[in-house]
Amino acid sequence: MTQLKSAFIPYGKQSLDEDDYKAVVDVLKSNWITQGPKIAEFEKAIADRVGAKYAVAVANGTAALHLACLAMDLQPGDEVITSTNTFVASANCITYCGATSVLCDIDPHTYNLDPKSVLKTLATHPHPERLKGIIPVHFGGHPCDMQALIQIAKEHNWFIIEDACHALGATWKSRTNQSVRVGACHDTDMSIFSFHPVKHVTCGEGGVVTTNCLEYYEKLMMLRNHGITKSPKYLDKNPGPWYYEMRHLGYNYRITDIQTALGLSQLKKLDRFIERRRAIVAKYNEAFQNINVITRPTENNGYYSAYHLYVILIDFEKIGKTRAQVINELADRGVGTQVHYIPVYEQPYYKSRWPDSLQKFPNNTFYYDRCLSIPLYPAMDDDQVDTVIKELIGVVTS
Repeated sequence: MTQLKSAFIPYGKQSLDEDDYKAVVDVLKSNWITQGPKIAEFEKAIADRVGAKYAVAVANGTAALHLACLAMDLQPGDEVITSTNTFVASANCITYCGATSVLCDIDPHTYNLDPKSVLKTLATHPHPERLKGIIPVHFGGHPCDMQALIQIAKEHNWFIIEDACHALGATWKSRTNQSVRVGACHDTDMSIFSFHPVKHVTCGEGGVVTTNCLEYYEKLMMLRNHGITKSPKYLDKNPGPWYYEMRHLGYNYRITDIQTALGLSQLKKLDRFIERRRAIVAKYNEAFQNINVITRPTENNGYYSAYHLYVILIDFEKIGKTRAQVINELADRGVGTQVHYIPVYEQPYYKSRWPDSLQKFPNNTFYYDRCLSIPLYPAMDDDQVDTVIKELIGVVTS
């Protein structure tokens, strides 16, 4: 019987140090622990990092997606395209607004939203006039084919909200051969980031919307705080400094100075974090290149993946084991794994909305039947990486 490892290696975790602890403690000792100066400081730092004009920090990535859809004024009867291979929040944010999510299949190599599937959906849609936009998901840190998606959106006057929760620090190549930072909103309306503990930098929980549009920015600022504003620009009257007005039905999606102080400290280490992630990926890629039951992730030419995840495809039929058996055997050997993601069309809430889904989304079905995420985070040391490699090869080849 395999002995348990003394230290379990999870698939992902935060990477914190003394600078992070100090940043949080300093805020706790200050006069502001929420709605204070650290929030604006964090927003500016994020906007500068990705190359956008504006950033609005909120409670989490799901809140950011919801507010972005609200800022686009989605209404019942509207429909928005998103990927089958994503966390449910990418579809839920559309549903929250009373609109309908329309799922499209994934590219078989990057596992991102496939522009060919978008075009096929458009050609066969009974009411194409209802389609208002696209929410592409930069899955695992690898950017989508934004050139193709932007072209489709322009031709049909659709908005684009980039779900970039996996892709802080990633870049893609424009039609003019420029390197575009994810989050810069290059020919797109808004981008969304998440700061959950397993993401590239963490606030504990947190999210951000970036945009280059002043109108969206000002609306987002109100929507995160109950739809309230004190700006004279938007007030019907202004009797005094205490006065405010609720201009929209907003939400309490505020973030705190405690969280953004942590985020600011983490953001200073983003380049180092991504460099370490990519070094681990290079080691994995080399180790698995001759294991014919494993398919390694792809990084397309001209793209720079931030590698939030390292997802392999395993030929479970060929190795004679189920995914559950592989997961359990690896756990027994001290290696944690995860599945990203159960397709949105498999969720009971959405399943009835897309009958015959397996025929509609063959690429995602093929992917989901084989995918497994293995440990990848900056705090992994080389011994842990070697352990993951050794134990995974042992499980899939034994």
